[in-house]
Amino acid sequence: MSTPETSRFVRIRVDLVLEIDDEEAVTGAALQALADGSDLSGAERADSERAVTEDTAEALAHLVDPFDLVGAVPGVELRQASWSSEQIDYDPDSPEWELDEDDGGENDPEDDEMTVG
Repeated sequence: MSTPETSRFVRIRVDLVLEIDDEEAVTGAALQALADGSDLSGAERADSERAVTEDTAEALAHLVDPFDLVGAVPGVELRQASWSSEQIDYDPDSPEWELDEDDGGENDPEDDEMTVG
């Protein structure tokens, strides 16, 4: 009896809603991360610094790294990751914010998407 072929690839979807109570701290941390990074050219760094200074969601996207989530998990290698951030109106009591729902609506992250892979 043969075993059916199964994919070795798994997609994990994570949707986080974060409350930012100190925009300056987030922006400052993103600027520091950009200053510490050595993989950006001068022009790319200037563009990124402008973006994180103008938009806290963009600053947060520079700080959140999917590689950090799975880097220490034995037996796996991250092949591709994408993430995005956007400022949203959030009402935790609204039924549209129920967990485990794929609403496919305006709360789907589409802006500021960053893809690695």
